[in-house]
Amino acid sequence: MPRVDVDGLTINYDVQGEGEPLLLIPYLGADHACYAFQLPAYTEHFSCIGVDLPGSGESDKPRGPYSTETYADQMAGFLSAIGVERAHVAGVSLGAAVGMHLAARHPERVRTLSLHSAWDRTDAYLRAVVTLWRALSGSLPTVADGVIDGIFPFCFTPEMYVERPDFVQSLDEFVRGRPEQPWAAFLAQTEAVLNHDASSVLGEIQAPTQVTFGAHDVVTSTRFAAQLTGAIAGSELVVFDHLSHAGLHEDPEAFNGATLEFLLRHRG
Repeated sequence: MPRVDVDGLTINYDVQGEGEPLLLIPYLGADHACYAFQLPAYTEHFSCIGVDLPGSGESDKPRGPYSTETYADQMAGFLSAIGVERAHVAGVSLGAAVGMHLAARHPERVRTLSLHSAWDRTDAYLRAVVTLWRALSGSLPTVADGVIDGIFPFCFTPEMYVERPDFVQSLDEFVRGRPEQPWAAFLAQTEAVLNHDASSVLGEIQAPTQVTFGAHDVVTSTRFAAQLTGAIAGSELVVFDHLSHAGLHEDPEAFNGATLEFLLRHRG
């Protein structure tokens, strides 16, 4: 796996496919492999750059707290360090929060912006959910246990658990097979979620933007749709009627179809 130094931090990443660069920013607690179900479709058209945010995967894990603004600046530095002048940028949940600050703070770096399961500013409900995740993760043997037992039930539909138990088990095994995230690093990443507020800078985003939600998402639900699409000029909204927070895993075919159509439409 290639690694690069950015502001004194070693950042781990992976590149697959050919074409215009597409930066894939992971969600809370995940590394670049969280886009495994997207790569077969995306790499047919794009050079996919999966990155481990500091605090996760094989990247350095500095003392926290972290912030979505700092992550955005680090991603801009990362693109510069690997020689990418401008990229399509996609993020899910925490990755989307980082992406919106990246597009606002470094518009010259972002060709298009894809915000999946995103939110403009942390509200009381999201704060309560993340506080629960923090408490649960500290009471279990590993962060992976907290993700599987405490976070996953908020991110998938009940139907997936009931009708596809083998798939649920495969996701559990996948999480346990990834590099272990220390509890302190997980807490530091949750600080970035708890303190996220991009509401005052969304109007500065110039890149063509797609915003997607799962209709059954309760974490970052469609309650945030109007704020995002109303503030980001020309943004497009897609709601997956049958999905929740982690639609990229639950139904990759539907997710990939809608998101790839947007990306292909805006290739340079």
